[in-house]
Amino acid sequence: MSVTQEAINKIKAMIINGDLRPGARLPKEADLAEQLGLSRNSLREAVRALTLIRILETRQGDGTYVTSLEPSVLLETMTFVADFHQDGSLLHVFQVRRILESAATSLAAQHITDEELEVLDDLVGGMDACVTVEAFVENDLAFHRTIALASRNPVLASLLESFSSRTSRARVWRGITQAGAIEQTKTDHRAIYDALRHRRPDLAGGLAIAHIGSVESWFEQTLSETEAAQGVVA
Repeated sequence: MSVTQEAINKIKAMIINGDLRPGARLPKEADLAEQLGLSRNSLREAVRALTLIRILETRQGDGTYVTSLEPSVLLETMTFVADFHQDGSLLHVFQVRRILESAATSLAAQHITDEELEVLDDLVGGMDACVTVEAFVENDLAFHRTIALASRNPVLASLLESFSSRTSRARVWRGITQAGAIEQTKTDHRAIYDALRHRRPDLAGGLAIAHIGSVESWFEQTLSETEAAQGVVA
């Protein structure tokens, strides 16, 4: 379990135990981090994750609060989590995406234009400028979309686009909760871009397999941990 996931669990426990009630304001960051035995950075990432699924809300200049936790809010939260934590079929999506991304990237290495390489170069260069995980995932989606289109196979590109839309929120969650995920993605994208620039279909395809495979492995582990936790509760 990552440090951020541990921090998320500790905040959720405070809500479940009644230490933080609906509408309550969280203590100051330094105080809460000390109380929970967390680093301020881990706490900050946990707050971002819980804000993303509307358990918490940040009010500019006023602090962070527990939401109302009304049924409508919780239902939206459950829908978000169920999209990947409790949907085993999404693992199959990742498996198919790994195969198709490899094929698309290999084809792109043969057909990509200089203009498309410039677009990829801009996206790779812009990764460090992304200030939120959501912005980084948008960059990630654009990177893979550009490669799919460069394959010159519209059917393949269309299939990959549909799979990307199904996995985008899981990628946001991974970026927040898995230590080093964003840095690993940056490294992978740069390597794939270099293989495309040097017109290496074999290398580009292999790098794509490894890149998507790492996300697939994370998701499979997440599913296992979720199922184990549900077993304990049951």
